Amino acid sequence: MDKHLIQSAPSSMYYIPDFISAEEEASIIDKIPSNRWITLSHRRLQAVPARLTATNTLLAATPLPEWLLRPMTDRFRDLGIFEGAPHGVNHCLINEYLPGQGIMPHEDGGAYHPVVATVSLGGTIVLDVTAKSPSNAGDASLMRWRILQEPRSLLVTTAAAYTETLHGIAEVHKDVDLRPETVANWDLLGDREAINAKGNMNERTTRISLTYRNVLKVSSLGNKLFGRTK
Repeated sequence: MDKHLIQSAPSSMYYIPDFISAEEEASIIDKIPSNRWITLSHRRLQAVPARLTATNTLLAATPLPEWLLRPMTDRFRDLGIFEGAPHGVNHCLINEYLPGQGIMPHEDGGAYHPVVATVSLGGTIVLDVTAKSPSNAGDASLMRWRILQEPRSLLVTTAAAYTETLHGIAEVHKDVDLRPETVANWDLLGDREAINAKGNMNERTTRISLTYRNVLKVSSLGNKLFGRTK
C-alpha cells in the first residue's frame, strides 16, 4: 500500500484510482436495490446488511450480498487492508449524493475497527478532511486537506487519520480551485488532465459511495431471529 499513501494528508490515508473497472462499476450500480433507500434531508442511503442498533451492535442476520463482496473484498485482502479486523468486512453503507448534496464533518467513531474503505461510483467529489479541534483551539487553527475522489477509486482511512480527523462533503454543485497545491492526492489521481481541461474545477454529477467497515460488536441474536445457525 505504500505507493498509494497520500503524502500531504494525515498519516495513513491511501488513494487508488481505477480500483474497479467501468464494467464492474456499472454492474454494481445496476444491482443496488431500488426499494431499500432511506431518504434523509441531504442524501439517501442504504445500510447493508442492516443499520446498527442503539448500542452500535450489528445483528448478524445475513452476510453482505455477493455483488457488494466481489471483486472488492478480494482486492482488499490482496492489499491487506482489513488485516487484524476481528470480523473482516461485515458492513457496507451505500450513500447517494446528488449535485449540491453533502454531509457535515463527522467521524466514524468507536463502533468500527479503525479502517474505512470507500469505493466511489458515478461522479467525482471532494472530501474535506479536518483535524479534530483541541479544546483550547479555534477552527481557524485547524489543519485541513481536500481529497478528490474519482469514479471507481478507492480511499482507505486508517490509524491516526481515522481517529484524529473529521471528514465531510460540502453542499455545492461545483468543486473549484482544484490543483496540486490544493488537492492532497493530486499526484495519485487517475485523470488529472480532465480536471485541468475543465479549468481546475469539477461539475458534480450523481455519486454513490460504498463505505466498507468492520463493525466490532456483532450479536448472534440476529441469526437466532432469522433461524440461522453457525
